[in-house]
Amino acid sequence: MPTTVSKARILVVDDEVAQMKALCDTLPGDDYEAVGFTDGQAALAELRRARCDLLLADLMMPGMDGITLLRAAQEIDPDLVGIIMTGDGTITTAVEAMKAGALDYILKPFKLSVVIPVLERALAVRRLRLENAELAQRVRERTTELEAANRELEAFSYSVAHDLRGPLSVIVGYAETLIEDHAAQWPEGPGKLVGAIMASGEHMQRLIDGLLRLSRLGRQPLSKGAVDTGALVREVVDELRRQHDGREVTVHVGDIPACVGDQALLRQVLVNLLANAFKFTRAREKPLITVIGWTEAGERIYCVRDNGAGFDMQQADKLFSAFQRFHDSDQYEGTGIGLSIASRIVQRHGGRIWATAEIGKGAAFYFSIPD
Repeated sequence: MPTTVSKARILVVDDEVAQMKALCDTLPGDDYEAVGFTDGQAALAELRRARCDLLLADLMMPGMDGITLLRAAQEIDPDLVGIIMTGDGTITTAVEAMKAGALDYILKPFKLSVVIPVLERALAVRRLRLENAELAQRVRERTTELEAANRELEAFSYSVAHDLRGPLSVIVGYAETLIEDHAAQWPEGPGKLVGAIMASGEHMQRLIDGLLRLSRLGRQPLSKGAVDTGALVREVVDELRRQHDGREVTVHVGDIPACVGDQALLRQVLVNLLANAFKFTRAREKPLITVIGWTEAGERIYCVRDNGAGFDMQQADKLFSAFQRFHDSDQYEGTGIGLSIASRIVQRHGGRIWATAEIGKGAAFYFSIPD
């Protein structure tokens, strides 16, 4: 069935009865429904009673002039569009009408060929306003739904992870006790099986701890302030050097701009990215890590680059998802949660995170924090 298009309802207000009636009678009946009044108060009462799309009002009227009427009408319906009719075609009149919220004005005496294009432009603006308002409302509703879903998912993840820790600790504890008390009496086969049970249980504990940290990020409020990012990088690098004592890792730290953010959370981002750089350069004879930063287009951008194992860029879309691993766990330890945590923190700051890499030639991780 064809779609029924409702007529545009025009509220015509002119204290000259003949002018008002002539305009109402002249407007094409197939496109417009014109309703006329000779005073502003009656027009406002009609607007409160029923929807109108456009106000076409005379500028000079006793009691309430057209500009005052337009302001009052837009308090009732902010999306109402207004056009002022005047016989005084001066720039001052036009400016005053526009300041009041009128989209245009028409000079008297008017011709229908002049009036119709002005009406169409104004009605197109109203349709756009209504569509934008509807879209904004749908976005607000969708955002509310997504926020509620994320809260529920985070609560569920936290609950599941928390509830799993108890029985898993029992399994790991019993396996450890069996090894300590009875390993010497077992044949080789059962001993390896119990060892595998304990190792798998400990790995699952690390996964659960990562899941708990990830779920807490959604509930942890940001505590923003000035962050000396360069000092933070050097602090994290010194900490990682102590953890990797005995390895000769060259780390170049360039000029790094400060930013505004949650210092504790941004430190975690740097810990995760730099720890990965230390880990994945383990097989390099001369491991090299470079940390730089710059300001660009309203963002502070930071880069952690290494000459390590790299990865296949065809998998880059999965890089920041939880528990994604691109390397053999026997070669490089980890749970695959660190980059996901870094991504969540950067997103909560309103920033972006991305990476470039080449297998066997290293990787570069970038993240931005808005000014």
